[in-house]
Parts: sequence; C-alpha cells; structure tokens
Amino acid sequence: MAKLKTAYFCQNCGTQYPQWLGQCKSCGEWNTLVEEVVEKTTSHKTPPFSKTKQHVINIVEVETNEEPRIKTPSEELNRVLGGGIVLGSVTLIGGEPGIGKSTLLLQLALKMKKKVFYVSGEESASQIKMRADRLTDIQNPNCFLYTETSLEKILHEAKKLEPDFVIIDSIQTLQSQLIESSPGTVSQIRECSNEIIKYAKENSIPVFLVGHITKDGQIAGPKVLEHMVDVVLNFDGDRNHLFRLLRANKNRFGSTSEIGIYEMISQGLKEIKNPSEILITKKFEELSGNSVAVTIEGNRPMLLEIQALVSTAVYGTPQRSSTGFDSKRLNMLLAVLEKRAGFQLGAKDVFLNITGGIKTDDPALDLAVVASILSSNEDIAISEHYCFAGEIGLSGEIRPIAQAEQRITEAEKLGYEKIFVSNLNKLPKKKFGIKIEEVSKIEDFHERLF
Repeated sequence: MAKLKTAYFCQNCGTQYPQWLGQCKSCGEWNTLVEEVVEKTTSHKTPPFSKTKQHVINIVEVETNEEPRIKTPSEELNRVLGGGIVLGSVTLIGGEPGIGKSTLLLQLALKMKKKVFYVSGEESASQIKMRADRLTDIQNPNCFLYTETSLEKILHEAKKLEPDFVIIDSIQTLQSQLIESSPGTVSQIRECSNEIIKYAKENSIPVFLVGHITKDGQIAGPKVLEHMVDVVLNFDGDRNHLFRLLRANKNRFGSTSEIGIYEMISQGLKEIKNPSEILITKKFEELSGNSVAVTIEGNRPMLLEIQALVSTAVYGTPQRSSTGFDSKRLNMLLAVLEKRAGFQLGAKDVFLNITGGIKTDDPALDLAVVASILSSNEDIAISEHYCFAGEIGLSGEIRPIAQAEQRITEAEKLGYEKIFVSNLNKLPKKKFGIKIEEVSKIEDFHERLF
C-alpha cells in the first residue's frame, strides 16, 4: 500500500501548505492549519457529468434554448434567482447564524408543490417538524426529511426517492467515506460538493446547499466551493432588526444586482413587496437631522431614512460613527463640507444611522447624508416632503446618478413633493408630478434647502 500523501489546509480560507505553520500567510489567522489526506484510493472512479460522447462543434452551430425554470412560491427569491430555479443548478446560500437560512428553505420546501428531499445534518426530524408547524399551516405531503451526514447514504436515498428538489443543511456537516478527515474540513467540503454537483447535473435536479460563514463573513471552506456552484446567495441583515436582505454574489443564470427583502416575524419570513413604505417612519413632528434618500438596489428603487446627529465634542477627539453607511465615505463627505463649503465640523461629533438595519453602498446616498448633517448642525428640520438622490465629488460638485428616472418615479408614487438631483442628469422630457430641484454644488444645495 502506497504511503498516504498529506498536506496542511487553513480551516479559515482553505490555503494549502506543505508543512505546518503557526499563522496562515493568506488570511493572517493563527492555529488554523490542519493536516489532511490529499490522495485517496485510486479504485474510486467518479463518473463524468454527461454519459453521452462529446465532440468539437463550431460556436455558430450551437443551438440555444432557454433554460427551463421552476417558479417558487417566493416572489423575492424568484427575483434574486433571475426568474426561478434552473433545473440541475446548485445554489449555495450563506449567512450569519440565526439569520434565517434554514427557515427560508424550510418554508420553500413546505410551500413547493413538488417532491422535496430535505436533508439536515444539524437538526432531528422532530425539531424540523416543530419549526414547520410554527411556520405555516400548509404542509407539503411530498416533503421528505432525512437526518444524516454520510454523503454516500444521502446520495443513495436521493437516487431511490427521485425528488424534484433537494435541500442540504448544511454542506459543512457532510462527510464522505473516501476522505480520512472530520466533517467541515477543506477536503471534505470539496469532495462532498463535487459529488453533489455531479448528482445534480446528471439527474437535472436543482440542489440548495446551506453554508456556514467565518467571522469575516466569508463562506467557510475552500474558495473553490463558490466557483463550483452555479449560484451563491448571501442572506444578511442585523439580527436586532426585523429585515433580511437576500443578495446574489454569483448567478450563472441571471443578474447579480437584484435583492430580495424579507421581514422576520413569529411565523417565519414574510416577503416585503414595497419596502419604502415600511422603512420610512411617519414622523409626528419634524426633527432636525432627518432626510430621505432615494436609492437603487439592483433594478428596485427604494427610499431610506437617514438620521444624523452633530454635537460639540465633549472629549478632546471628535467621534465619527456610522451604522449602515461606509465610515470612510462619511469622513470624506465631512472633509468636503469643511474644505469646499466652509462648515466647521472638525471639532464636532458626527453620528449617522440608516434606519431599519439596512446596509447599502449606493453613492446616491451622499446628498441625503449631507442634508442630514447640515440639518442637525444648524438645527433646522428638513420638510418631510423632500427627498434626495445625488453623488458628491471631492471638489464639492453634485454628480449625476444612474437610473434617475426610476428614482423620481418612485418618489412621486410615494407622495413626495420635491426631489433634489444633480443638474447634470439627463432627465426625460416627460412631465413628473413631483418638483425636480436640480443642484450643482454643495453651496448651491445648502442655499436652496434652507
């Protein structure tokens, strides 16, 4: 018998080393290298994806057919996936512990009018049934549970059951007998994922995999896992807030710019059809430091409430704190206000918050952020009928934004009377029911706002 070949893998990022090191040079983590077998027995031969013989073909001769999709009961999930689940696709969904990954997929399994094979390596069948009773009154008689971690047994049962849809919770709990290492290690995740993908492609059965994440927010295991699957979804949101955002980091069958929004309630996850109406609070009295930004997530316009608090620094060093907004961009905007517009904010504390626990990196939030800061600094309330959409450059100019017409239409639909945008935006000639205030510089914007 040949000597087993081993190597050391980082359990945080998956980097391979020939010998043990105290610190991973790739991700900088300490004591994460574990020895694993990298050569398995040669008797195991994996079948190819396709059983038909392939031949060379000119790209002009290739016939294109639209991929058949399975529509799910969740419109938000269909939106993120690009119209539904593609047959034979493998989708990986990751997120923080307790964010709702298993709840989302269990709701999907219970509401789908298909034969579903639900595999759990983390919960017993009775625990899953208790959660299912809490989530919905509708039970899918074709939903079959299997609590197992052995990959060979799972694939054997799946081939015998012949389901229309497979859910595996989670990929880090599976273990193949061909690899001599514990579940969750890099080689186990790679081998199990490879076999599951082959099963999905050969049988044209869509598979959903749940993936754990590291403390840095990356999906645990080798990076090759994300390259192997067809779709990578990220389910995030603040556990202290009700809202959850489903984003596509990778999608071979659709756009990665769409998002789905859910609200966590006692009966599970509820879809949010119009997030703007929920995220904007109805104020009983006008307060300084509040403004409304018109942002775009994918192709969906959404209004967010921005709150700012500017106060004199009690201690020597002024504080800069932001929730849901990039703190470095906040520092840049404060520097632009001080340098270009002459506002003395260097000795003041500045706190910024996007309500609802939403995180976004749309540059069009800049104008609303500046409006909130100026409002709080001068203690003058902004009218609740005003909204803002504009990017601010380093010279204090207000730059044009993408999809301006969609933003204006959304603000008009929700009853706002005036929207501030850049005068460089090429707006359509059609008439809007909302007044469009075009501004070019921060100084000009400050004069028109107050």
